[in-house]
Amino acid sequence: MIKNRVEECIEQAVVQMAIDNPAWGQVRVSNELRKKGMLVSPGGVRSIWLRHDMETFQKHLKALSTKVEQEGIVLDENQVAALEKAKAEKQAHGEIETYYPGSLVAQDTYYVGISNGV
Repeated sequence: MIKNRVEECIEQAVVQMAIDNPAWGQVRVSNELRKKGMLVSPGGVRSIWLRHDMETFQKHLKALSTKVEQEGIVLDENQVAALEKAKAEKQAHGEIETYYPGSLVAQDTYYVGISNGV
């Protein structure tokens, strides 16, 4: 074991939990593992995710997709919900369609203020 690192079984549990529940944050993962008798801090969870290139929600989903492709696992409800949430976030929001150029005008204003009585 490398100095200042958690045990291998805890590290694998953290990685597996990120794949099983991709929407969970580091505090939630730490609490869930504590319920199972594995002590790792939220910062420790983050460090493990960084070592495995899984520090963001998007990277959790990427690891999940890779595991599905390699092992052909069946997704549970949490995993499907996370994948659907990511898909919805990728869709464009607030796009405006116009029939011809120049039919849409936008104006941005701001307050300059007064400086030394000017």
